[in-house]
Amino acid sequence: MSNNKFVFGLVGLAAVMLAGCDSGAGGSRDSIRAVGSSTVYPFAKQVAESFSRSNPALKSPLIESTGTGGGIQLFCQGVGASTPDMVNASRRMKATEFDKCQTNGVTDIIELQVGLDGIAFASANNGISLNLTPRIVYEAIAANPYGGEQTAETWADVDPSLPAEPILVYGPPSTSGTRDALKELVLEVGCDTNPEMEALKDEDEDRHQQICTEVRSDGAYVDQGEQDNLIVQKIESNPRTIGIFGFSYLDENKDKVQGLPMNDVDPTYENISNFAYPGARPLFVYVKKAHMGAIPGLDLYLQQWVSDWSVGGPLAAIGMVASPTDTMADNERRVNQQITMTRADLTGETAE
Repeated sequence: MSNNKFVFGLVGLAAVMLAGCDSGAGGSRDSIRAVGSSTVYPFAKQVAESFSRSNPALKSPLIESTGTGGGIQLFCQGVGASTPDMVNASRRMKATEFDKCQTNGVTDIIELQVGLDGIAFASANNGISLNLTPRIVYEAIAANPYGGEQTAETWADVDPSLPAEPILVYGPPSTSGTRDALKELVLEVGCDTNPEMEALKDEDEDRHQQICTEVRSDGAYVDQGEQDNLIVQKIESNPRTIGIFGFSYLDENKDKVQGLPMNDVDPTYENISNFAYPGARPLFVYVKKAHMGAIPGLDLYLQQWVSDWSVGGPLAAIGMVASPTDTMADNERRVNQQITMTRADLTGETAE
């Protein structure tokens, strides 16, 4: 994402009112609207609640759980009051998505890493116990493992050290950033343990993607939509199943479900914070610079993220893993620089 138009709050903002941004702006709006990741959703809601307590004169932000892919699609439709101000994402914006934004006039975007999360594999407390690896997960849920027919019906069919229990996995849909991270951090890694697949990556990237990331559709992998809490309920009610969701849902429901190790590493706060856990990933929010100064309180909402994302802060209390100290400091600086320039532009003063 090296395009120099992809800004991080370092370029001045020409003040605009949303009603005049484009023909589809749809008038004005006096509340913040954010869409996107179901994983980031509870954190964005927490920040919104803190924001509302600190700013009672402003309307509460509207936070929608649409999935990362669906949220970015809405975000990139254009600039104006009919479009979201922000998108929450459990993965980084793809180059193709960024290009779509550019085409539709969303040319200046602020990217902030707000914290870390882990793709947790879990079962019910006292449920099935599995010591997983990326290879095991791939061979269990891939549509065509290594390009062949999927024949595994039990975990023991994949690895004889595992119990002879039916493979039944509840996981995220194709629109979810968690699904994208599952593909990149687990499925592709497991697939590439096969030398032929590793070689195929250079020979035919599209074919490699299909073989390595397409999940089975015979009922062994069940798409639960953007409903991570429903996955928790499903595995709690059936101790022979496992679920895939963000670490925060595991942490929030540790009285009901248990995390399963990956490469002998448990999905814990510490193991995610130091990236020892293979499923660790950064979380992002993206903001339209054109909406800064035009949507009341958008600058204060970003400041609230900064206030809440620290180690031991309100977001950590509900399962977000804080970013490394230098990353937090860098992102805080981006927020403060952007806010300073926006306010200077609105008042006609020179930002220092």
